[in-house]
Amino acid sequence: MRDDELLTVPEAMACLKIGRSALYDLLRTRRLASLTIGRARRIPTHALADYVQRHLEEATQ
Repeated sequence: MRDDELLTVPEAMACLKIGRSALYDLLRTRRLASLTIGRARRIPTHALADYVQRHLEEATQ
């Protein structure tokens, strides 16, 4: 996966291995960054990496 790649919601769900509701909850609460292009929601791959890194750091505290 490239750093500048944009993922669809189903692709991001597959990467994080979570369901649709859980992903949209992360987006709604702004814990996971995204952008909207027209009516399409896209998640940058670097946003997934940032989320995972923050989540790991919180788990070790």
